[in-house]
Amino acid sequence: MNKTLILVVEDDRPIRNLIITTLKTHDYKYLAAENGSSAILEASSHNPDIVLLDLGLPDMEGVEVIKKIRTWSNMPIIVISARSEDIDKIEALDAGADDYITKPFSVEELLARIRVTQRRLAVMQTGEQIESSVFENGGLKIDYTAGCTYLKGEELHLTPIEYKLLCLLSRNVGKVLTHTYITQQIWGRCSDNDVASLRVFMATLRKKLEPEKNGVQYIQTHIGIGYRMLRIEK
Repeated sequence: MNKTLILVVEDDRPIRNLIITTLKTHDYKYLAAENGSSAILEASSHNPDIVLLDLGLPDMEGVEVIKKIRTWSNMPIIVISARSEDIDKIEALDAGADDYITKPFSVEELLARIRVTQRRLAVMQTGEQIESSVFENGGLKIDYTAGCTYLKGEELHLTPIEYKLLCLLSRNVGKVLTHTYITQQIWGRCSDNDVASLRVFMATLRKKLEPEKNGVQYIQTHIGIGYRMLRIEK
């Protein structure tokens, strides 16, 4: 039995049953809640490893559930919602969600997102990101202490902003970071001009990280939402 405990928060019974059946088939432990109040109670009582959360709950918005959980826990929250508008995704991610899946979704996509989250959990639980001053991802290496970045053994020459962006993405590998979050972390504010500047800096950073047209992709763009650093398998 997989030791990962997943809380499923979904009021639509057929979808809830589909998710639960998928988890059972792949030996995940699970809890289920049909509304926001039950979700918060289950999360606080059982401290699940991952939460799969619908936004349109009968008693409260899923975003409110995220905000309440974030007052006391950093447990990963993956939103699963029929709301496909960028504004809904941005609101959920800014509230503290780690990922966003749009309905209808495939079982394979759900399992893949769970596996990515599990890998992030493993890093967090072993303290590797906190204890290590060196980050490695595929051919990318960042020495946080020295402030140096290497790609396939060759040092990359980054501007201060590019380096700050890269460090921010690497410390949140696998997680979608919204434009608002990134600009606030880099510049301490978020305006239209800041977002425009972010796109420029991100474009120059990607050219340095991904010099080959069909080479390894380190940074994934989520149009209208933000960016995610992908975990590269060795």
